[in-house]
Amino acid sequence: MMKTISLKIDDSVFGETEKILARIKKPRNRYINEAIEFYNKVQRKQILEKKLKKESELVQADSMSVLKDFEETDYAD
Repeated sequence: MMKTISLKIDDSVFGETEKILARIKKPRNRYINEAIEFYNKVQRKQILEKKLKKESELVQADSMSVLKDFEETDYAD
């Protein structure tokens, strides 16, 4: 199922898009759909990276503490 939307595009972006579409012979609608799909993938990746960075920072102090405990452990016994 497809949704219909109306959007405003900067003149320069529209002009460049039209030139590209003329060369690659792809329908404007398909091109815009692919562009949005690609941008969504980029955004999902950035969201995941931020989440992983935040979670990593949350456990960093604990990880360093555990590492210090291991370093202080005398394995000679």
